[in-house]
Amino acid sequence: MAHITSVAPVLLVRDVVAAAEHYRDRLGFTFERFWGDPPDFCMVKRDGIIVMLSQVPPQTQVVPHWKVVHQLWSAYFWVDDADVLHDEFVRRGATIDYGLSDKPYGIREFGVQDLDGHDLGFGQPL
Repeated sequence: MAHITSVAPVLLVRDVVAAAEHYRDRLGFTFERFWGDPPDFCMVKRDGIIVMLSQVPPQTQVVPHWKVVHQLWSAYFWVDDADVLHDEFVRRGATIDYGLSDKPYGIREFGVQDLDGHDLGFGQPL
């Protein structure tokens, strides 16, 4: 039987270069290259996780999930130490969407928002 070994969310962005730099500078991801001329796609990586960033055509509106469904993330990441990661993101100047807290569903969690308004959740099972 085959096994799924990983997943890479795809987020639509208005400016792929600015978005990739934001993920690098504020969230500690890295990237090796852009695709397209001019650039319209990039894969940012951190800790074996990839997030694909795809630039929308000009005049196209990017609609984060939370604008359609109340409090819904565009991507959610399971982490091994939410406190340490939260502190790192604060030091890097990330936009904290909601602060670190223990949720009634058994997760220590916080959220950030990227340049395009995507909510990214980070949670550690309690």
